[in-house]
Amino acid sequence: MASALSLVTDARIAAADTLADLRSGLLLDAAFDRRAGTLDARDRRWTQELVWGMLRRRGYIDHLLAPRVRGGIARLDSDLVDLLRLGVYQLFHMGSVPPYAAIAQTVELAKQRHGMGASKLVNAVLRRVDRERDDLGVALPADPVEALAIEFSHPRWLVARWVARWGAQDTRALLEANNQEAPLIVRPWGVVREQLETMLEESGVGVADAPLVPDSLLLAPGTVLTSLGAFQQGRCFVQDPAATLVTEYAAIPPGSRVADLCAAPGGKTVELARTAEYVTAADVSENRLARVQETIDRLELAHVTAVVADVRDASLGTFDAVLLDAPCTGTGTFRRHPDARWRLRTSDLAVMGATQRSLLRAAADAVAPGGLLVYSTCSLEPEENDAQVEAFLSDHPGWTLEPPPGGVVPATVLDAGRLRVLPQRHGTDGAYAARLRRGARA
Repeated sequence: MASALSLVTDARIAAADTLADLRSGLLLDAAFDRRAGTLDARDRRWTQELVWGMLRRRGYIDHLLAPRVRGGIARLDSDLVDLLRLGVYQLFHMGSVPPYAAIAQTVELAKQRHGMGASKLVNAVLRRVDRERDDLGVALPADPVEALAIEFSHPRWLVARWVARWGAQDTRALLEANNQEAPLIVRPWGVVREQLETMLEESGVGVADAPLVPDSLLLAPGTVLTSLGAFQQGRCFVQDPAATLVTEYAAIPPGSRVADLCAAPGGKTVELARTAEYVTAADVSENRLARVQETIDRLELAHVTAVVADVRDASLGTFDAVLLDAPCTGTGTFRRHPDARWRLRTSDLAVMGATQRSLLRAAADAVAPGGLLVYSTCSLEPEENDAQVEAFLSDHPGWTLEPPPGGVVPATVLDAGRLRVLPQRHGTDGAYAARLRRGARA
């Protein structure tokens, strides 16, 4: 629907404002909720497709635009560049949008935000792109790493790292996986998979098997989960199989006293609550912990307590088992968070590494003698995964790496006793975890 005053649809205004919030430092999910929260379900879905899709193809779109903007796009206002990107994405990737609408709406948006001169530039560029759509002739560089980076819209430095680690073919598969829309996958709670499947199908929702985790269900694209009775009644929660595998790999004994540190958004807390005597869910962010509390309340988890705390500054006591799902660069979740690839800098690996080291040391102090510490990330980077574990074991001689019991997770996701889930090989988000056993003596 178009705003009566603007002649531009509310969905497109929300898309442009979301991108402006990203440039100011807000994360994509928060920015989208802020700007698109008042849209109806259909417009919200359309806006999400536009914003997420454009961000997944931003690099290639820039490569297409650069020779068609006099002086290059670097000379333009960054908001105007984002409007051009949104226009190009609509022209080439959103079949529901007629070319004339994609152009006219983007031109009007540019006029309102930047004036007549900017709107004329946008009009000329988009009309040229549309006119040349059958013969764009976008030449990729001879350098194979640069070509992959442009073709799949990822920062070159990241592509270079991955090619060095896995080779060009595996890296291409990873880049392709990152540019797919992330599926909506749910886990049953208080019911078995078959019961949840029946509830969802009776609500008109198509379901399919999820990768690697037999009792999870993949929902049909476009499903509005919050409107479903199964969700409202606390019979399911959202979780990618990679995150489920972390808690299955943890194999924490039933009846344990457990702490989930860095607990938000809360899916792993719920999984731990299946068998734990009680769970303390801690997170440093009060806003993020509010989402955990919402899940606790919806699923009626009486034996789970949410606490705003930084384990480095506050003593939470000692536990039989501690899960530290550490903050990380998130390179395993780019399909879910396409903005992350454009925010990330090489220096972030060192910054995150320092944070992870300090959290890991503090988490170890919360583990009772003989207890278990599970370190996990959603990163693919060695500095955040194996290097952290090796450094910890070197500094803590009373601890050992302990593989999980046989059969708790598929052998295909185990690597030298550690969990290693890769998007290009397993069809899920990426994840890493290591089980660390404290010696029986304090």
